[in-house]
Amino acid sequence: MINEKAFPRYAEYDPVVPVWCVTPNAGGCIHRFFDTSPISPSGRYLALTRMPREDRLNLPGERASIVIVDLQTGTEREVAETCGWEPQLGANINWGSDDNALFYNDVDDKTWEPFIVKFDIFTGKKERLEGSIYRISPDGKSIISASAIRMRRTQDGYGVRVPDELVPRNFGLRDDDGLYMTDAETGKQKLLVSIRDVFEKAQPSIPLDPYETMGECYGFHCKFNPQGDRLLFTMRWFHTDLEQPWNMNSRKLHFWVVTMRPDGSDIRVAVGPEYWRHGGHHINWFPDGEKLSMNLCIDGDNKMYFVQVNADGTDMKKIIEEIPGSGHPTVHPNGRHILTDSYMHEKVSFGDGTVPLRWIDLEEKTEQTLVRINVDNPGFQVSKALRVDPHPAWAADNRHIVFNGFVQGTRRVF
Repeated sequence: MINEKAFPRYAEYDPVVPVWCVTPNAGGCIHRFFDTSPISPSGRYLALTRMPREDRLNLPGERASIVIVDLQTGTEREVAETCGWEPQLGANINWGSDDNALFYNDVDDKTWEPFIVKFDIFTGKKERLEGSIYRISPDGKSIISASAIRMRRTQDGYGVRVPDELVPRNFGLRDDDGLYMTDAETGKQKLLVSIRDVFEKAQPSIPLDPYETMGECYGFHCKFNPQGDRLLFTMRWFHTDLEQPWNMNSRKLHFWVVTMRPDGSDIRVAVGPEYWRHGGHHINWFPDGEKLSMNLCIDGDNKMYFVQVNADGTDMKKIIEEIPGSGHPTVHPNGRHILTDSYMHEKVSFGDGTVPLRWIDLEEKTEQTLVRINVDNPGFQVSKALRVDPHPAWAADNRHIVFNGFVQGTRRVF
């Protein structure tokens, strides 16, 4: 996996596991998200987004770099540039089925049309695919995404940025926007399910009123399960009188998580606003591909727990009662452990800009701080979308993790 001699060790706060900084030079880098390995299928290469600036939000047409780190030699190279990025998930880089296929977002800065780049890191060959990418299927054949240009209507820092006046508004329940799928081989995109499809076909049924006659609804996160036989899609609704709503306060949003088969059939509501309105975040698949995990104030108070629910919305319950939820949790395939981080404002953080990577033992009902890492950065005072989240993500071997931090004055990946 990693040549330990090729990278400097991170030793601050005495980590209980060995940690290496894999971007020790220019910095400014982030990996994608907590649900996706940024490490190539062979285990040799790491794919990252390097932001041109860290002190403000990106402008339409501003270019970031796609960076490849060789985990054996320690070398780092910028292999491409892209206008299709935001500061939380970068260019949504996904590896395909082998090291030759890397997928990421870009935007045509003449037409402001988003598109997907399929990139061969060895030959430099690029192919242009329709649509945008959020996640690719485990077999590398299908790419899903909500509308990347509409995402910042509900939250800044995600999707891609184009001029404000070119971002559509989704009044009512749209039948021409929703969850899209792109064929990775043909490059053709289709609307897999519309927002109206979800409201009209999901079980248990979602009431159409008041959502059909007032407010706006947008797609956001989407993820294949590890088996590739089901996917989840999140939607966000709000009502506002603002002329141009952006980055809506989460307390004003109604959230749904629905799951479906990859052909868009069998739509089920896994988590609805009746649960989410009390507070919650960061849904993810269990390794078995049948259950979902997330942070949720399930008791209706301000206490955040790790919870689980079946993909069809049944059997919602706490995973563990004794330990509070936080950050971006994933359940390890051994079924015994949860890995997560925290936000600076959450109670489990250290209160000084540093946060833990938490290793939670569900059998022993204990937790351990594996690593303590600084995430407080000057950009956070400019916009919350510029925060640095560790986003701890498992490599395919389920032994190594990749995470972000803000160390020595810049964003770095560890």
